[in-house]
Amino acid sequence: MNTKLTLTIEQSIIEKAKSFAKDKGRSLSDIIENYLKIITQENSTIETEITPLVQSLQGSFKAPENFDYKKELRNRLSKKYL
Repeated sequence: MNTKLTLTIEQSIIEKAKSFAKDKGRSLSDIIENYLKIITQENSTIETEITPLVQSLQGSFKAPENFDYKKELRNRLSKKYL
């Protein structure tokens, strides 16, 4: 069953994506659906390599024990976009 999904994406990205889809002879919906299938596979074998710079930063930040990063992220994004 197909369901409609509304996304908010920068106009220039939408135009480039539509052009890409047209060049590939596919619909933008099809490309996005297949991308979402790939990234949501339960047995995904995609591993991200951590760069030496990021590894050097590991452990350099000590958050308080009661720090809720999801709440902090939500607050920051709300301030930025709302």
